[in-house]
Amino acid sequence: MKHRLLLMAFLFTGVFCFAQTEDEKMVEDFEPSVVNQPGKEFPKVNSEGRVRVQIEAPEAKKVQLDIGGVKYDLEKNEKGMWIGESAPQDEGFHYYQLNIDGASVPDPGSKYYYGAGRWGSGIEIPASDKEFYELKDVPHGSVSENIYFSEITREWRRNFVFTPPGYFENMDKRYPVLYLQHGSYEDETGWSSQGHANLILDNLIAEGKAEPMIIVMDNGYAYKPEDLEKAGENRPRSSFEDVLIKEVVPQIDGKFRTIPNREHRAIAGLSMGASQTMSIIMNNLDHFAYYGGFSGTANFPGDKKVDAGTFLNGAFSNAKDVEEKLDVIFLSLGTKEAEVFFKTVNAFRDMLEKQDIDYIFYSSPETGHEWLTWRRSLYQYAQLIFKK
Repeated sequence: MKHRLLLMAFLFTGVFCFAQTEDEKMVEDFEPSVVNQPGKEFPKVNSEGRVRVQIEAPEAKKVQLDIGGVKYDLEKNEKGMWIGESAPQDEGFHYYQLNIDGASVPDPGSKYYYGAGRWGSGIEIPASDKEFYELKDVPHGSVSENIYFSEITREWRRNFVFTPPGYFENMDKRYPVLYLQHGSYEDETGWSSQGHANLILDNLIAEGKAEPMIIVMDNGYAYKPEDLEKAGENRPRSSFEDVLIKEVVPQIDGKFRTIPNREHRAIAGLSMGASQTMSIIMNNLDHFAYYGGFSGTANFPGDKKVDAGTFLNGAFSNAKDVEEKLDVIFLSLGTKEAEVFFKTVNAFRDMLEKQDIDYIFYSSPETGHEWLTWRRSLYQYAQLIFKK
């Protein structure tokens, strides 16, 4: 039994301070955020990881910055400008919003991202290891919007498709495909926007650390009209597995220069997407050879032991069959994730170990249930797939 634990070592220079007392002065080295709207000075970030925002609202009675579920009161100056700062934030990407007299609104100074079930503001706290997802002077692939009509959901849908550098130059070359899913209350825009999946792969491919591959990023919310009608206000049964297997995979194989077999297909997802893709791959081992679950809840309660004979209809009960068909099982968590994720992922790991099934586990240092964890996870996972 071989279980590889991947640990990423980062050099923390002491820039981020999390134990500052009220008597200590704030470091006044704020710079405009790298994800600001063009020409906007605010929001700003300083070397402690604090976020400073400013908004003009002369008639407002109370304005707050809401980041990470914590609200910080802003102060109004004589010009009607409200300004204030957050406490130091963990490095990486965070959703945030402004609260003006009880109404939550995006910050007009920041770019907007789809997360938490809405389009809203985002902020980057510079990460010590940001080099692996930075825009560099290397050959770049393309991200295109692929629109299709789903006969299953009876609606127009779309996915975003990353084609690697050289795809449009070498027309004879065919590529393996990674199907990469978002998390709860996010959508198909997440991995190429917040996640920088295309830049991560551009850099890995340029360094020879990952095989050139196509990445397909679809929307994990898919429902049949009749299921929506029956469910009413309740959550309907998801039809995403059917959409992916019966519609998306055949369409991608027909439209792009793929290598259309299981040995050249991988699947991965974060949080909700990790759970979805776990069910999909174990129900369709003839379609995929690689699995990646980033911060996954693994489809079972973490306070119970996982029975390989009943979990996912006994999909893991035949260890020999699983290992013959899955070249990589990759799991990851941030070290600051909520307890529920440790419980569920560790319960799943225990089941794999009892079945003597090989897997790889990666721990992202000092990150929680957030995009830096998932960027790092993709960086690790992409180096493992399609290298049998």
